[in-house]
Amino acid sequence: MFLRNFTQGKIRQTASQSKVMSHLLLEPVVYNPDTLNLNDSPESKTYWFLCFQDLIGRLSKQASKSCTDDDAEIRAEKLKQYYIKELTLLQDEKNNSEEPLTIRKYLDLHEHCLRLFNFVDPWKEQKAIENDFALIRLKSRLIEIDKLEGDERWIEIAKGLLAGNLFDWGCSSVSMMLEKNKSFGLTEAVDCIQKRPWVIDDLDDWLSKMRQPQNFKCCAIFADNSGVDVVLGILPFAREMLRRGTKVLLCANQEPALNDITHKELLGVIERCCLECQIIKTAYETGQLQIHSNGQSGPCLDFRQLPEELNIALIKHECDLIVIEGMGRALHTNLHAKFKCDVLKCLVIKNQWLAKNLFDSGIFSVIFKYERGGTHNSSKNINC
Repeated sequence: MFLRNFTQGKIRQTASQSKVMSHLLLEPVVYNPDTLNLNDSPESKTYWFLCFQDLIGRLSKQASKSCTDDDAEIRAEKLKQYYIKELTLLQDEKNNSEEPLTIRKYLDLHEHCLRLFNFVDPWKEQKAIENDFALIRLKSRLIEIDKLEGDERWIEIAKGLLAGNLFDWGCSSVSMMLEKNKSFGLTEAVDCIQKRPWVIDDLDDWLSKMRQPQNFKCCAIFADNSGVDVVLGILPFAREMLRRGTKVLLCANQEPALNDITHKELLGVIERCCLECQIIKTAYETGQLQIHSNGQSGPCLDFRQLPEELNIALIKHECDLIVIEGMGRALHTNLHAKFKCDVLKCLVIKNQWLAKNLFDSGIFSVIFKYERGGTHNSSKNINC
């Protein structure tokens, strides 16, 4: 029963949220969030099957560890076996062109199975630890940025935005690195990621835009991970937009997914950030900075399924810039999506297969893709 509903896209949604198609899509009729259809390549299909088979093994252990219930280990093992069964059915199913097999579908299956076996948020404790780690360092990070002006300031903010995205416990290459070095922070992450020129490098175009006197009216930022990512990467970017007079809507997941920050968690983080930064505090108190749910329950982003409340806010505040961050939201989905407004798609590629097969590059390659509203002017072609 689950597989049939799953393949038809009937993933559980929060009942209180009414979902709508985003008015900002340039071509809503043909919008397809997914970058890859794995049915197009037997090699791709096999690779990602094995990849997610490995992922559920690691994350079922995390699920068990996150609970103190007597039956946690038993439930985690049942979760693992159920997931592998459903994954195999997806792998073997002869999908037609109207039902592509996508990475988003695998990721949504993973989140569904966690909830099915009552593992609501396996990364809750780890996210809290990482938020604390980053919040202690926020003030010094902002002081560091405030010493810079003009292009140098924006370059530093952009590097921090990208380096912060490295902190993703859903990627084995990153999780092993973080487990070995508990003090691994933003500075170390900057040293790890690709140096310019990046695989998609529209930073110069972005800098040119930022030199112009006119400001964006409203910027909607779709955040990714907790901790260093959102606190030391996203928030300095948001703060700089606030300094320019732009209204900022920070958007986070409605429900937990891996170590992605949730709407509820982001509210708590922002309240603590207000104690560290007067600009953020004033903006939050006056409504120039707002926190919204993106309505999603997985690590990807589907602009056909935004909360009506968020879409109303985007219309009301005349949103003219979208920032989409992270692999799930800006690479697995929305890499090719076109919007009526300007859009920044920012991420670090934490999967060697994707880096090699899509961009002929290596692990921790960087995408900083800036597109003007109504255009698709990436600085580099993509092999997919």
